[in-house]
Amino acid sequence: MKASELRKKSVQELNTELNSLKEELFKLRFQHATNQLSNPMKLKSVKRDIARVKTVIKELELTSAKV
Repeated sequence: MKASELRKKSVQELNTELNSLKEELFKLRFQHATNQLSNPMKLKSVKRDIARVKTVIKELELTSAKV
């Protein structure tokens, strides 16, 4: 997931994406705790995706506040 792709989405779509990523992170953490996670690097990538989505949401909020 790239930031340029995220910037094309609306705030509502970004919030939906954020919720799904948080659910995925929860599931991955649960699998990691029970030693069922095959790729631990997936945790890192999902956390970064969450940060990207939050950053783009904040950018959109700031630009709409200036206008």
